[in-house]
Amino acid sequence: MNFIKKPNTVYIRNMVCPRCLRAVKDIFEALDIKYNSIILGEVEVENPIDVELKKELQIKLEAIGFSLINDRKSQLIERMKALVIDKVHHSDTNENIKWPTYITNKLHLDYKYLSSLFSSVESITLEQYIINQKIERIKELIVYDELTLSEIAFKLNYSSVAYLSNQFKKVTGMTPTQFKRVVNKNRKSLDDL
Repeated sequence: MNFIKKPNTVYIRNMVCPRCLRAVKDIFEALDIKYNSIILGEVEVENPIDVELKKELQIKLEAIGFSLINDRKSQLIERMKALVIDKVHHSDTNENIKWPTYITNKLHLDYKYLSSLFSSVESITLEQYIINQKIERIKELIVYDELTLSEIAFKLNYSSVAYLSNQFKKVTGMTPTQFKRVVNKNRKSLDDL
């Protein structure tokens, strides 16, 4: 199987959130580059971008922390990151996801190859990257204080609260409860400012 590189697609590093999508959209519109769609990590343009316009695009993207990705391996890695970030941070569906199957189906490449490529460039495994993203999402949900730990475990497809807590402690060095206490202790009310 091969990575399907879409024609007229511009690949962009560091797009990780809805605000990133808006910022990139604004740049493309300011430069009058017509596009069909913008998703995390890529923009499908209507027509190829000439060299001079691409340089201008690169400058504007770099000014706000993004950059164009030109080589195939970097494009694959950014695409894997975008898939993980989108699923962990921006998906409201609670499906029991099998990461190897999900990533393979999206990129049309062998998971062993993708995992090996990721590890060779990023200095952590793809599995550890996924775990790190899930832990960051757990931290975010703990700070929001809208869900119980059981609801967070369910939302992020952990088999149990104990498994979530063990993984959280292994990565952060503290339990979710300890983390919540530290965060709450460091927060100040508006009256105290």
